[in-house]
Amino acid sequence: MRASDADRDRVADILREALAEGRLTAEEHGERIAAVYQARTVGELEPLVHDLPAGGRPHGPVAAARPYDASVRPVPAPAENLVAVFGAAERKGRWRVPARTNAFAMFGGVEIDLTEAVFEQREIVINASAVFGGVEIKVPENVSVRSTGTGIFGGFDVRTHEAPDPDAPVVVITGFAVFGGVEAKARRGKRLKNLRPGQ
Repeated sequence: MRASDADRDRVADILREALAEGRLTAEEHGERIAAVYQARTVGELEPLVHDLPAGGRPHGPVAAARPYDASVRPVPAPAENLVAVFGAAERKGRWRVPARTNAFAMFGGVEIDLTEAVFEQREIVINASAVFGGVEIKVPENVSVRSTGTGIFGGFDVRTHEAPDPDAPVVVITGFAVFGGVEAKARRGKRLKNLRPGQ
């Protein structure tokens, strides 16, 4: 069965908790996270958590059963994954921002530049993970920026602010940095011309 973004996120959460509890080293965590965001099927995700307490539950993080009302729920748009392992990945220029972007850097760097991007929805989420690497996010100065990330022996430096226009897009940055850094800031002079997503 094909893995969904929700399946990948649940496995990433289990791995993040295992790292915090000392069950995984930073290197093991980084290798498994990279495999999570490259996995295409549920079968590829299950071995990544089989030796962890949360991964062995009968209704574990990648349970194949769908909720009874899943057929009436809108199908979430696929997330964009930017992975840099001993290298670099970037997304900049004029591009359509998906509702969710996963950025993972291990001994490498990811750059996400939203200053010329096209926002098709009001809120986007960037899940940034840096292990001995860095993720840099540049946003226009007239959008709202919120953060729920954390740094563990690393920096999670997100300059949050609320745009004056209540209808402006919102960029939510989540994730973690372990011996690495995540940085997000507004670029002065760079503004979205159309603050109404989808128009």
